[in-house]
Amino acid sequence: MAGGLMGPSKGRGRYRAMADINVTPLVDVMLVLLIVFMVTAPMLTSGVNVDLPKTDSKPINIDSAPLTVTITADGKVHFQDEDIALPDLVARLQAISQNDLSRRIFVRGDQAIAYGQVMQVMSTIAQGGFTKVALLAQQTSGAAPAR
Repeated sequence: MAGGLMGPSKGRGRYRAMADINVTPLVDVMLVLLIVFMVTAPMLTSGVNVDLPKTDSKPINIDSAPLTVTITADGKVHFQDEDIALPDLVARLQAISQNDLSRRIFVRGDQAIAYGQVMQVMSTIAQGGFTKVALLAQQTSGAAPAR
């Protein structure tokens, strides 16, 4: 029996104090915290919302945290979560990557913007000497078409 009052000892009618710890409230609180973190963690990945185009390609395996450049529907360029002017982008990328030109850079562009704007940002990054520049797209929910 895990809890409750202990029976009288030696006929005196007194009860002994229970020395067991009730861990049920602790487990309840930990499960609630786990659920809260599981729900909020995916929302913390990127602060700028864009409507990415859908593709059927496989995800890329990455070994280090990539740098993210985002182009919103209104044409503004963001580096990570902050707004940045296009001429200042390369200097900022070089400062963050500590002149490691092989650092992976992801370009996210809203599907409503013109292709030329995405290419302008990518060429600016490439002129800065970065060699690993990739476009991001959202995967479709369906299976890949048969070929």
